[in-house]
Amino acid sequence: MTSERFTQCLIRIRWTPINLASALQCELSWIEAMEAGNEEVPDDLAEWLEQLAAVHEKLPPPLTFRGRRAAF
Repeated sequence: MTSERFTQCLIRIRWTPINLASALQCELSWIEAMEAGNEEVPDDLAEWLEQLAAVHEKLPPPLTFRGRRAAF
């Protein structure tokens, strides 16, 4: 997985590098290194991110709640 595709997957999932580091319980610096292309994305991580991105593409958030505010 290229660093560009890695970033595209995170955007589709709506995760920041911090969110991914939290989910994986790993160092943020490692995530940032993959995002910058300074570390290779492991194949199993790439596959997982591709699957998550595909789900998010097929199931976007509902539009009916845009602009919704609390009733109080």
